[in-house]
Formats: sequence, structure tokens, C-alpha cells
Amino acid sequence: MRQVFWEEVQETIKNEESRKRSNLVEAEFRDMDLSGMDLHGVDFSKSAFFNVKFYRTNLSGAIFENALLDGIVLEKCNLFGAKLVGTCLREGSLKGCDCRGVDFYSAVLEHTDLTDVVTDDTTKWFQMYCPATGPILGYKKCFGDRLVQLLIPADAKRTSATRPSCRASKAKVLSIWNFEATESFDEAWSLVDDNFVYRKGQWVEVKNFNEDRWFDSTTGIHFWLTREEAIAY
Repeated sequence: MRQVFWEEVQETIKNEESRKRSNLVEAEFRDMDLSGMDLHGVDFSKSAFFNVKFYRTNLSGAIFENALLDGIVLEKCNLFGAKLVGTCLREGSLKGCDCRGVDFYSAVLEHTDLTDVVTDDTTKWFQMYCPATGPILGYKKCFGDRLVQLLIPADAKRTSATRPSCRASKAKVLSIWNFEATESFDEAWSLVDDNFVYRKGQWVEVKNFNEDRWFDSTTGIHFWLTREEAIAY
């Protein structure tokens, strides 16, 4: 990964032609203040940022797919229509950013400051995918290609981050089948914790359920809303 210096960033945004010719993909940015700059439409995919400052930066339409921005503060930036697919922003900040039209699919927002973030109905994968209220059905892939159908009751805590995977605090096991639904089973074992067993007709509960929705891989009963999503996991 090559390191990019401030002078190259300046050259990149000199005019629209230079933006088209620029290559800031898979690059490393260190100790740089990009505040107030017009970086609209720049592709930063697979790049890594260390001690870089963004304040009131125009990042509309910018691409940060699979970029590393852990600990980076983007404050009051214009991210309108930007792509943050797979972006790591752990312990960073999007405080006061315009995130209308942003695609957050699979972005990591653990301990990220989201105060006063502006979103709308074009913002993707920021609102919770899992239904917040009422009983719902869920599906879970288990060891040996067994598919568990779960009832998530109305009183169960449930959440989801920036992907279609969901978590719940408790569930009832309704059925256990193979993927082709030709053979039924009484038990199935978790792919992650081989001590966690799902038994048909019984309730399962996680007492230390993590209610922070931005944590995807954490405590809880992980499930999907469709059997197709569960099988593809």
C-alpha cells in the first residue's frame, strides 16, 4: 500500500479532469488535515487513514468501500450519496454529518459517535433491518447443515447493525430441518458455540444480551429473517 501525501491530494482536486485521472485506491493517508476541502466523488476504496482530520469536508459521492477509518473523526462533513460499504469506523465519529443517500452496508460503527447525523429514506442500512416490535420468525444455520426456525417473541430484545443479520435475547425453537426440508431433527448445535444447543419445542435465552445494536458479532441469538439468508451464511 503506497503512502499518499498532502500535495497529491491537492493535485487530485485541482479540476474535474485531474479527479478522473487520480488513483487514491488502496492508499495510505497519515498525519493529514483535509478539513474544508472539496473531495466530492473521490474514490478512497481499500485505503487506510491514520491521524487524518476531516472537518466540514465535502465528501459527497466519495467512495470509502472497505476503507479503514478506525478512530477517525469526520465532523460536520457532507457525505451526501457517499458509499461506506464495508468501511471500518470503530471509535470514530460522524457527528453532524449529512448522510442522506449514504450506503452503510456492512459498515462497522462500534463506538462511533453518531450524534446529529442527518439521514433520510435514501440512506441505506442505517435504520434497523430487524423489526423493532412484535413477534417475528427467524432462521438459523447450525452445525451439520441443519436449519432452525425460531419464534422471536414480542417481549424479546432484538437488534441488527448494518447487515441483514439480527440478534435476539430469547427465542423458541419451532422446528429443525435439513436444508432440503426432507428430514427433521430434535436438536441442532450452534456453529459458534458448540455448547449452545437448540432443541425443538424449547426456549433458548441469552442473559448477557448486548443491546448495543452497532455490535454485530457479540452476545445474542443470531438469526436471519429468511431461510435463504440463513442457508447462504
